[in-house]
Amino acid sequence: MQQRLYFLGIGGTLMGSLALLAKEMGYIVSGSDNAIYPPMSDQLAAAEIEVHEGFSPDQLDPIPDQIIVGNANLPRRNAAIEYVLNKGLPYTSGAEWLGNTVLKNRWVLAVAGTHGKTTTASLLAWILEYAGLKPGFLIGGAPGNFEQSARLGETPFFVVEADEYDTSYFDRRSKFVHYKPRTLILNNLEFDHADIFPDIGAIQDQFHLLMRTIPSEGLVIAPSASEHINEVLNRGCWTPVSRVGQKTSKKEFELDNSDTWTVANAEADGSAFDVHLNEAAQGRVTWSLIGEHNINNALNAIAAARHVGIQTDICIQALGEFKGVKRRLEVIFENEHTVIYDDFAHHPTAIRTTLQGLRKQVGNEEILAVIEPRTHTMSLGTLSNDLCTCCAAADQVIWFRGENIKWDLGEIINHCVVPAKMADNVPNLVKDIVKGTPKKGQRKRHVVIMSNGSFGGIYQLLLEALALVDETRQ
Repeated sequence: MQQRLYFLGIGGTLMGSLALLAKEMGYIVSGSDNAIYPPMSDQLAAAEIEVHEGFSPDQLDPIPDQIIVGNANLPRRNAAIEYVLNKGLPYTSGAEWLGNTVLKNRWVLAVAGTHGKTTTASLLAWILEYAGLKPGFLIGGAPGNFEQSARLGETPFFVVEADEYDTSYFDRRSKFVHYKPRTLILNNLEFDHADIFPDIGAIQDQFHLLMRTIPSEGLVIAPSASEHINEVLNRGCWTPVSRVGQKTSKKEFELDNSDTWTVANAEADGSAFDVHLNEAAQGRVTWSLIGEHNINNALNAIAAARHVGIQTDICIQALGEFKGVKRRLEVIFENEHTVIYDDFAHHPTAIRTTLQGLRKQVGNEEILAVIEPRTHTMSLGTLSNDLCTCCAAADQVIWFRGENIKWDLGEIINHCVVPAKMADNVPNLVKDIVKGTPKKGQRKRHVVIMSNGSFGGIYQLLLEALALVDETRQ
């Protein structure tokens, strides 16, 4: 008899992807959430997974065989949580269910770090797919080379985006401690998630727990120049470490192995570069992505793929056919005078590197950054000083003050290093953007919409308004 699973918080990237995996495994799957929007809503609908709005206990009748609890909008006093506890219903967290049910006995390749997890995991999954390994994967986004963000795969290899955010209201450890990877990529490490971590040391504590789960016959891939990651490694690491980026003259860590991945002859915008392993040329990547951050993501993915036996030249070929990830500088509109991009932009560093990469690609053409500082960290104002400078590569920036902003955005407007203004109404913001549409003969304009949410439906409203502008010009 098929077991029934119910996912509380099914609209999240992790929980929605878990629901897809559970459906593929043969479970009867349903779930609920406050708000579900694309691309996850589209994927759940395509998989014919029943989704309810809100968290009414009535949705748990008949009682599921297991309830999978997410960590967003699901604290104590949530009606569904209280019902589960009062009735003594079986429950577990999403991350623990993943570790115990899907990842058990798999060769797990995990991608952790503050930035680049989704892109790097997508790159790695695609390289394995291109090489014929048919991996399983769970990615916190929509990779362009696959039809969905999660699948079981047909071989032992499983690529997972390993998030440091806490697991659930009853398990405050980071999600990634449940995954037990054999190959671990540490992209980078900065302060983030100010709503649950008081400082960088608290995040390093969680990464140290992760290091304790990696087998001695596994591999850790880490940047050479990250002080915060080197501090984690020196607190305890029992696994060989490969490095990405130029090393210093000293050996940073006693278990550093002989492998160091670097680049040479890179195009200014990052659209092409030579890959070197221990100073020996491996081949040249020419691809659709831009930015120095994506070059590092590529090196990390190549190093991880090599650990499972894929030759570097195959990795390079695969990167040339990588189609990117939705909401990572994704072009959603383009005509002869305007390009509109959708970008996830969850942290000042992500904003900075994305805009810098675009600037190197478009030269002196106009860049307008439209930013909703929606993440917990940015909405609390924790990194407000960094926000003042992170958009330096743009010509101007519009900061959107959503209802969740807990501080005065005027601080950024006054101290921003480029001309800046504030908006608090999406329809008016759309009108303002469209009003600046270049006329014939003026330089091309690149509008980068940066948010990790739905941004009040700005995308569709803006596309409709620009379509009208095009009609009037014809």
